[in-house]
Amino acid sequence: MENRRVAKYSIGETREHLTTTVDPVTQSLIRSSLLYASEEMGIALRNSSFSPNIKERMDHSAALFDSEGRLLAQAEHIPVHLGSLPWGMKNLLEYCREEDVILEEDSMLITNNPYVAGTHLNDITVVKPIFHNHSLTAFAANKAHHSDVGGKVPGSISVDARTIYEEGMIINPTYLFRHGEFMTEVFSIIEANSRTPNERKGDLRAQAAANTTGERRLLEIIEKYGVESFTEASRDSFEYAEKMMKTRLASFDEGRYSGIDFLEHPDGHDITLKVSINISSEGIEFDYSGTDTQVPIPINAVFGVTLSGVYYVMRTITGDDIPANHGSFSSFKVSVPKGTILNPTFPHPVAIGNVETSQRNADLLYRALSKALPKRVPAASGGSMNNVMMGGIHGQKSWAFYETIGVGLGGRMSMDGIDGIQANMTNTMNTPIEEIERSLPVLIARYEFRENSCGAGRFRGGCGIVRAFEMLGDETTFTIVSERTRHEPWGLRGGSGGAKTEIKFRGNKNKDSNQLEGKETLVLHAHDVVEIHTAGGGGYESPRKRMRSRILEDLRDGLITKKYARKYFNEDYSISDSYED
Repeated sequence: MENRRVAKYSIGETREHLTTTVDPVTQSLIRSSLLYASEEMGIALRNSSFSPNIKERMDHSAALFDSEGRLLAQAEHIPVHLGSLPWGMKNLLEYCREEDVILEEDSMLITNNPYVAGTHLNDITVVKPIFHNHSLTAFAANKAHHSDVGGKVPGSISVDARTIYEEGMIINPTYLFRHGEFMTEVFSIIEANSRTPNERKGDLRAQAAANTTGERRLLEIIEKYGVESFTEASRDSFEYAEKMMKTRLASFDEGRYSGIDFLEHPDGHDITLKVSINISSEGIEFDYSGTDTQVPIPINAVFGVTLSGVYYVMRTITGDDIPANHGSFSSFKVSVPKGTILNPTFPHPVAIGNVETSQRNADLLYRALSKALPKRVPAASGGSMNNVMMGGIHGQKSWAFYETIGVGLGGRMSMDGIDGIQANMTNTMNTPIEEIERSLPVLIARYEFRENSCGAGRFRGGCGIVRAFEMLGDETTFTIVSERTRHEPWGLRGGSGGAKTEIKFRGNKNKDSNQLEGKETLVLHAHDVVEIHTAGGGGYESPRKRMRSRILEDLRDGLITKKYARKYFNEDYSISDSYED
């Protein structure tokens, strides 16, 4: 996987040919059953979790693997989780071999080390080996974002950690569950390192329940069809997905396409990301040479996160009817120079890399591929997860909260971008206002679509969101991590860019708002307000081509103003002052 200078990853390079005896209908039934088993894992995790971040926002993912750690099926959860799970599974199994960790029946392993499992410390991975007749047959695995795992700030995602040690507790692969019992000492260590220990305990038990559900469903499939049919159908599914992917790639114009985009360093300078994509009859190669070197702040993204961006973007372009398994990724080769922002070395901090750098990587890939596939690629989305972390002591009890705020999707051929939605590498829900105000000393003072934030075009970008948090308690540590405060989301084919992110602070004794940077931590007092205006999506094609009926509809819905309409659609174009809903 790695040499001294460059990390490389290619799936399925050496796989034996298998002559199948399983009929196509049975193959399809097994493949579909595995998919629904992974979906049911996610439901079990959500329903039994404690924290709002998992129960309400569904910030978790689930998947099933074969006995060699090859992806069988995954639920439609969080792209940055799902893309890194196969890489993390490979690393976990390698770690177990090197450290003599035996894979036992009725056991589960846990890890959150990003350099093993991918993503960041908040994402805890739990893996269950599945045995049939005492023989290792498969794995159930899930990953969930825990709202607090220690570190410098509540929520565990700081803007200035210089090493991973400042970001929270690090768990190398170890047993969470063994011989049918939870390892109480592991729970004790995790709880002791979190500001919200009861949530951690409940969420970990929910992750265990999800894996048990996956094990139960997979063994039911084996009992129904037989282990030989299950094994052959799984391998045939790999071959089927690989063939479908190669067929789709064959429709791409061969050539080398490049892209460049920028991350916003808190000190004001830009960090450069570069990719070169080579499309040929042999497959597709992604080379990130020229990307800036790693930095001593948490904006670095481990290789698994970079890989997940490639998987996500390619699946959106080639079609979700291709099964998301080991075979569908076998035609991709990804090369990232070691020691760069997109492939850092331990112990560089990586908390923001999972949430913000992953988003910029997706934009980077889309930008490069827009030259090869101009009618398939959308304009840029809002390009940030807009992470909010806060916490403190209230009522003699420690609390911590984490959420992300949606943006506008980019316009695309024949369709406007979606307003106020989680884009690209995240796929979470919002946290309901009722849940926040019931559980936390926080009031949601404002929550609405952001006016005039959409990039103008024949097909406009989606509008961003305005969400304002008013503190009800004193001494709340509040951290905001956003992108696109300096670089607007780009439009395509003549469309204009979306509005940039804006973050405003208003003190309890001051009616005027102060502008904040995109990555800041501050201490708030009662009735202080932080208001986040998220970025809109870029527009697609010239605004002059937009239909009048759509302009009027946006005016009626309050998404744009008359001034915006006159500016972008025609300088002489006027909306009647008597226009009413």
